[in-house]
Amino acid sequence: MPALRLFGRKWLAASDDLVYPGLFEISLRALWLVLLVCVHIGYYDDTWRCARGGEYVRAYMIGMLALLGAVVLVLGALVHQSAQGSITEVQARHLVPPILLLKLFLILPEMALNVCGTMWAFCRDMVVCPYEGHFSRTVIEALVVFNWVLFGLAVFGLVMVFDPLGSKRYHALPETPSVGESLRHRKGTSVWKRRFRWAFCWVRSDEHGHEAFQQVAALLSALFRSTDLVPSDVLAGCVLLRIKQKKESREMRRIHMLTNDEPKYSSDAQKVFSMAPRWMNLENARHFLRLSMAAYGWPFVMYMHCGSGLCRLLKHVSCCACLGPAYSRVVDDNCCFCHLAGVKQLAKVREQDVLFASFRNHVFELPFCIIADHQTGNIVVAIRGSISLRDIFTDLTATSARFEAEGVPSDTMAHKGMIEGAAYIERKLRQRRILQRAQLMFPHYGLVLTGHSLGAGVACLLGFKLRPRFPELKVYAFCTPAGLLSREAARLSESFVFTIGVGDDFVMRLGVDSIENLRTGIVQTLHASRLPKYRILLNGLGYMLFGVPSRDLEATWRDDMEGEPLRSPLLGDRAIPTVEAALLSRDLSVRRFSKTRLFIAGRILHIVARKKSPAYEMRWATAEDFMELKVMPRMLLDHLPDNVYRVLGAVLGAQRPHPPVGAE
Repeated sequence: MPALRLFGRKWLAASDDLVYPGLFEISLRALWLVLLVCVHIGYYDDTWRCARGGEYVRAYMIGMLALLGAVVLVLGALVHQSAQGSITEVQARHLVPPILLLKLFLILPEMALNVCGTMWAFCRDMVVCPYEGHFSRTVIEALVVFNWVLFGLAVFGLVMVFDPLGSKRYHALPETPSVGESLRHRKGTSVWKRRFRWAFCWVRSDEHGHEAFQQVAALLSALFRSTDLVPSDVLAGCVLLRIKQKKESREMRRIHMLTNDEPKYSSDAQKVFSMAPRWMNLENARHFLRLSMAAYGWPFVMYMHCGSGLCRLLKHVSCCACLGPAYSRVVDDNCCFCHLAGVKQLAKVREQDVLFASFRNHVFELPFCIIADHQTGNIVVAIRGSISLRDIFTDLTATSARFEAEGVPSDTMAHKGMIEGAAYIERKLRQRRILQRAQLMFPHYGLVLTGHSLGAGVACLLGFKLRPRFPELKVYAFCTPAGLLSREAARLSESFVFTIGVGDDFVMRLGVDSIENLRTGIVQTLHASRLPKYRILLNGLGYMLFGVPSRDLEATWRDDMEGEPLRSPLLGDRAIPTVEAALLSRDLSVRRFSKTRLFIAGRILHIVARKKSPAYEMRWATAEDFMELKVMPRMLLDHLPDNVYRVLGAVLGAQRPHPPVGAE
């Protein structure tokens, strides 16, 4: 950091990224150097008695020995220079570009020698040596193949670190800074769209694929333009943020102990739910979470039961029944109705209880199923969460858009991708009159919407749209994304939305606003760190295995940060209080993409693990508690629906017996 400048352009790599690749190549080159020395010792004298091509073999062996020795020396110097200084101390690594250029130019004689070696190894008529040993020829053949593979990897590496925006003309600011920003934004958006079209060509056929590409490309361009962050900087920044957040949490615990104002968690569910409506209870939540998981279909069965999943599905599949009238209520399943089989297996319901199921999965179009739940006396609309790349594009279409529904403030904003998903499901329900028919079949049943992750966010918005017709509906949302709804509408949703989150779930803290804060935190922690990048990445591996030791909470940071104006090579070595104040500011008014702060919907129950018995405790949290994206070891595991289901089971198991399941 900042990005490496080479051949007059910027690349997606930094001068301190070459330590581990260099050490890896040194080990391979040294191994081949030793093998070639062995060949030289055992075979060189015999080349004088070759009938043809002896001088050719000697020239190749001596040239390759000299070249391998030179490459090892250059790589050693490159690794040494790349390891100098902290991440932002670029001057300590000023020799890296010329050494790297020398290393790249050595590829030319290496290719010439490798062509010669290829002809020797695979063209038998060029070299006729009766004394040639099997070991010598095997080493040369392997060395030739190895060199071609290494050359291919080098080309692949150059392609991977090529930055389409690395040309100087995109970084030379014009007289008006806003013009330069606009130019970079348009070019960045165009580059991201081109990448998406190539990488996700099958998504282009979706009706909303082009719109999703445009929205996501604009988001990524807005988040990362005008910074010199390379991928390894982001990884190192996440490691540093983990250390910083652990240090801050330890200090906050100390402050809370002194002031006695720490958020109160309790393991007593009866105490926690004493002021909550009766329908908000853990028994119902766990029950409807199982129906939410059922919406994932057969892939989730295979995930939950890797060994026996196929056997569990086979008893529910209905091959060659595609034309049967009973299956007209199932849309876009395969010929054997494997998704429907997964729903029946996970939800533990009969086939006739699945009133409708749509497994169509396009951008903004989520699979969902409608189940007659006789256990609780409800018609349940279970909406699937993210499981495909199309779902990811729905998630990442995160710009704020106006959300309109009866009873919602006129200025309400919400996540655009989830607005489209809710509108799609409402349109399907209205066109097929599914809920009206369900009411005729089960006139005394209530209506419940449920979902996990993306499905939870869509269920909350869909709840607003259906409430005018079904005023008693309830929503059980699990691991709802943070950037969902503007604050006033989120408060309104607390009367009918029950949201549950576990531990350090990153999706419940994931929104455009928190991502911008994460980018800001990465820039700040990289600047504050005293460690070289290779040490940070190595420490990060140790943290994954053994946790963060207490000594690293203080030893990681520079001693001269206090009172110093923040300057960073990431921002062109300019003081932050000038043009780039927007980048490192937490003021939403100067954000590039996030103009409206969005929040989690519903009344939020947060469950956390504890080190002593009982294993879990909980409290009612506010949406503001989930505004900061934390880098924690369990941030992904705590989001998985099977883990949430297990946690709810453990919490229920630790409580006294409760009344039977039933929603009111």
